[in-house]
Amino acid sequence: MLLKNTTRTGLIIYLEKQINHFFPDAMPVRDSIERHFDNALNRLQICINGVRMWPMDTFDYLHSSQYAIFLYYLSNTIWTQEGNEHGVCTKLFFLNKALNGIDCFYEIEMPEIYFIGHSVGIVLAKATYSNYLVLYQNSTVGKNHGISPVLEEGVVMYPNSAIIGRCHIGSQSIISQGVGVINRDTPGNCLVFSGHDGNLITKPSKRDILSDIFRT
Repeated sequence: MLLKNTTRTGLIIYLEKQINHFFPDAMPVRDSIERHFDNALNRLQICINGVRMWPMDTFDYLHSSQYAIFLYYLSNTIWTQEGNEHGVCTKLFFLNKALNGIDCFYEIEMPEIYFIGHSVGIVLAKATYSNYLVLYQNSTVGKNHGISPVLEEGVVMYPNSAIIGRCHIGSQSIISQGVGVINRDTPGNCLVFSGHDGNLITKPSKRDILSDIFRT
């Protein structure tokens, strides 16, 4: 994959400097990043190539949404392969939070292809996520009494929306701005609006929003 305005070595050095700036504890991070960099980059390439508005096979580290996804993939790859030795995964998680305002823990299993419109204020719990997820600013996925939601393919969360607790969100459910889905299910292929007393109003989706965002 083309690394825009940098090289593999240049990006690793850049990332190492960022981590050491925020966490000046002299703990080594370079070796872990080197070992898992290419795997994380391959995962990022699949994601980028699935998003219609992003040039294929090109990673711009100064594109905040792409960089946020890369930091997650790198932290998650390191975690699954060797654990959190020297706190590298934690540092990558906090770096992502500091730079991009997103709370996406390295133990979460994010899908292969998803899109972040604006990362600021996004909080993601350990839930079940599926491909073609769309996240905008201040969207939240959270647990309630230890129970986390299940999101099927093609869920769109517009700004300030939330999915909390025992929820099964059907495929291609479009959660409208400001809507909180709490311990509720959605049927899929629908637009979701707030009703009275915490109830939801669902209407059939007349337009394929996902085709505007994803290539497949």
